Amino acid sequence: MASGSKTVIYAALAGNLLIAVTKFIAAAFTGSAAMMAEGIHSTVDTGNQGLLLYGMKRAKRPADDRFPFGYGKEIYFWSFMVAVLIFAVGSGISIYEGVNRLLHPHPVESPIINYVVLGLAMLFEGVAWYIAAKEFNRSKGKWTAFQAVRRGKDPVAFLVLFEDSAAMLGLVVAFVALLAGQLTGIEIFDGIASICIGLILAVTAIWLAIETKGLLLGEAANKHVVRDIREVLSGHDAVARINEVLTMHVGPNFILANISVRFARGMSGEQIQTEIERMDRDIKARCENVKRIFIEAERQADSSAAPQDASSN
Repeated sequence: MASGSKTVIYAALAGNLLIAVTKFIAAAFTGSAAMMAEGIHSTVDTGNQGLLLYGMKRAKRPADDRFPFGYGKEIYFWSFMVAVLIFAVGSGISIYEGVNRLLHPHPVESPIINYVVLGLAMLFEGVAWYIAAKEFNRSKGKWTAFQAVRRGKDPVAFLVLFEDSAAMLGLVVAFVALLAGQLTGIEIFDGIASICIGLILAVTAIWLAIETKGLLLGEAANKHVVRDIREVLSGHDAVARINEVLTMHVGPNFILANISVRFARGMSGEQIQTEIERMDRDIKARCENVKRIFIEAERQADSSAAPQDASSN
């Protein structure tokens, strides 16, 4: 998944960089606010892909004394920052440019340049979108697109696709506005398009922020993972009752599990420790993303012994 995600990001970064340059050149020659907004949009997207690559690199650092569970959550932090930048920079500036153009309208010069640039942008963006969509469909498996976004623990898998989809929609808005302004002679279409592009970016940013917030705070593993853990524990004769199975994603492929188990009556401390080690091996064999397991071992209620805490790495 990491290799596929990087391919998607590199493709999007290269495409957005080329598109941003051509859009700014077109905006400089034609004075189009919509084209300027699209140039800002592509620049923000380019920076976002750079942040995602940086976050993926930082997330790979090994655990240390300060962060004993590793740095996997860095990818969640930088994904959230991408959403913030889309909203604050991309959306904010685009809406500002649009309002300014509504207050001070003027005709778009040399519209043919904008048509050429929009055509090239759709081509570049379409290629990047196709690569992102292909990787997203591969990673989501049997889930629907909505389920993959809601349940997925790797924000890169859907973040780039969201950005590219918003970019394609923005290009369509810019094209329609440019054509409408040219056919009707109404100059405010350019400003309206810039505002619409800003609103598209705002909606995209809010959605991305909502989806990454839970992961950043410490979202639980999907229900099927918890169910698999319970099934593994139920297969151990030494387990009298499973109390709690608490999980948290420390990274896209790193799950921390805290488990409370009541063992059968009459077991010694050594026997309990042996069972915990077996549980650790069996859970990790069944659930490959469960990397760290902590098990609280409880005696039977009528036993005079106090509860025992045990943990397994």
